[in-house]
Amino acid sequence: MHIHAYEKLWLAASVLLILFLLGSVTYGAVGPGVAMVSDSEPAIDAGALDEDDRFSEPRVEQVGENEYAAYVVARQFGFQPDPIVVPANSTVTFYVTSADVIHGFEVAGTNANTMVVPGEVSEITVETDGPAEYGIVCNEYCGAAHHAMEGKLEVVSQSAYEERASGGDGE
Repeated sequence: MHIHAYEKLWLAASVLLILFLLGSVTYGAVGPGVAMVSDSEPAIDAGALDEDDRFSEPRVEQVGENEYAAYVVARQFGFQPDPIVVPANSTVTFYVTSADVIHGFEVAGTNANTMVVPGEVSEITVETDGPAEYGIVCNEYCGAAHHAMEGKLEVVSQSAYEERASGGDGE
């Protein structure tokens, strides 16, 4: 059986492309610096968030030196608290849950992005730089007003954060 030279060439190119695809998918799944969202948080009752110490009052609280925890609730069609205010040059761990349906939690312009499932707590840690303002969007279809579901993340100076935390407006 004779195989034409062009057929051999295309066959070899096809095999190389398939191997490249498999290699890139494998690297994307286990490559350096790639981490999956933590599932270490225990499941919670989405219908009883007002009884959960973390989510009954969505907030940002200091948990260490330059370390903060933000407890966020996504519900049709917004995020609580809104805005989320954190100090600049700090590490913030977001604990996000849903009160109703599946939502997304994406800080626009950054790589902070997670799916928010009722009864589960999504945990994602980010490091903030200088003062800035970011939009938060839901990137999972969650109902008729999904397109209007947005929030705001305000990264402010430490003094402005402390002023807001003490009841001032930080402006």
